[in-house]
Amino acid sequence: MDITGTPGETGAHDAAERVLALDLGTGSVKAGVMGPDGRLGETAARDYPLLTPGEDRAEADPARWWAATREVVRELRALPSDPLDDLSGVAIAGQMHGVVLADGQGTPLRPAVLWPDRRAQQQLTRYREADDAALRRLGNPLVPGMMGPILSSLRADEPEVVARARWALSPKDWLRTRLTGPEGVDGPCAEPSDASATLLWDLEADDWHDEIVELLALPRGLLPPIVRSERIVGRLTTSAAAELQLIPDTPVIAGAADTAAALRGADTPPGALQLGIGTGAQWVRPLDGATVDTRTLEPEQGLHCYRAAGEGWYAMAAVQNAGLAFEWAWEVLDAGWDEAHRALEATEPGAQGVVFLPFLTGERTPHLDPGLRAAWLGAGRAHRRAHLLRAVFEGVAFAIRAARDALDGPARDAPVRLVGGGTTEPRWQALLADVLDTEVQVVDEPEATLRGAGLLALSALEGEAGPGPSPLRPRATQRPGPNAPAYQAAFTHYTERVHASRGAG
Repeated sequence: MDITGTPGETGAHDAAERVLALDLGTGSVKAGVMGPDGRLGETAARDYPLLTPGEDRAEADPARWWAATREVVRELRALPSDPLDDLSGVAIAGQMHGVVLADGQGTPLRPAVLWPDRRAQQQLTRYREADDAALRRLGNPLVPGMMGPILSSLRADEPEVVARARWALSPKDWLRTRLTGPEGVDGPCAEPSDASATLLWDLEADDWHDEIVELLALPRGLLPPIVRSERIVGRLTTSAAAELQLIPDTPVIAGAADTAAALRGADTPPGALQLGIGTGAQWVRPLDGATVDTRTLEPEQGLHCYRAAGEGWYAMAAVQNAGLAFEWAWEVLDAGWDEAHRALEATEPGAQGVVFLPFLTGERTPHLDPGLRAAWLGAGRAHRRAHLLRAVFEGVAFAIRAARDALDGPARDAPVRLVGGGTTEPRWQALLADVLDTEVQVVDEPEATLRGAGLLALSALEGEAGPGPSPLRPRATQRPGPNAPAYQAAFTHYTERVHASRGAG
């Protein structure tokens, strides 16, 4: 593939001062400021709601994304240190798979459809009409919450909206267009780390999969051109800069999908596994080489293969419900995080036989089953509220363990690099180390996605010359403790319950 542009090609600076990194997540947007040393300083975050207009729907209002982005950037600007002074560039990472249908000016024509959405389940049959070679080149399991199936579903259900659309953009690509305007250097565009996660990407050609696009009868012109993740693609418009209280014409970098950005931001070494926990959870293993052999992939196991932020590829196992399950369970039980964490100290591993299945939106790895649902199982009169709370932590951890085993086997000795906003509580870290039965290293930067976006900005502004920022070191290490054997028995019990639940379905 001839990807447009090279790092630093458009308006490169001799040296970067500070860069602004944005992370457009499923439930919140985060902003952070990075200096040329590659370390994040001040950060800010704002939540916004996940809209569920139907039981199988997951949407968001892009206007809320923009309002939250405006608030977090202004919060940083208002700090006494004014970390946004001498700002050299802006880069964005963001949630994967979803789609914003926008007109030629970048204005959304309907709410964004996000990755937990399942409306496109029936559209997956269209993919199975493709020949084996075309499906192999997708290199990924067929799941409904990705751009390709979503667009196919919208074309069937809302043809007038699709007909009016000029662009189908990933969430972070829409936000970037909001910053630069539709007449940026490259206009609306995509980059490989997000585009490869759409079920519209040909892994062998490393470009849009025209055969699949034609099979789904999608307008090819909806798909934006591809540029490098490190490319400067435009500059802040006067209006966007005014709303954000930034300087017009500040360079804006293409950015990357959140998982790819976190892989770059955590400096995960070769041979290690990275676990990111947020709304969902993702296991990531960097792959060797600049190309990928699709014959070696196992999409039937729910395993994914995506482009990295920059060169290369990574394998991924995806857990649908991590933070999503926690937030739902705490709401149902009217509990807070403090009470939930205290329950870990008040109860024993195994939650006295209570099992929580966290499958609110189905599951990807390893079950590839959008019909799975959440439940507490095995509760009796002897159980109390604390057992239900502990069972939620354990159920999410067991789902994470099952995905790891599918990706890399249950007997792996290599350490795990832990990243993401859902990883900061030591009691949760210790539980993960016991359940995974391996060493867990917490990287010295809880916002690895933000850092990865910032590193892309530094690369774009300064080029690849020089040694670059020093790699991160673990700030904490959790090793399996005396509770690990009990968790192995509890994990077996959980696995039996999952199999029984699927058989009953």
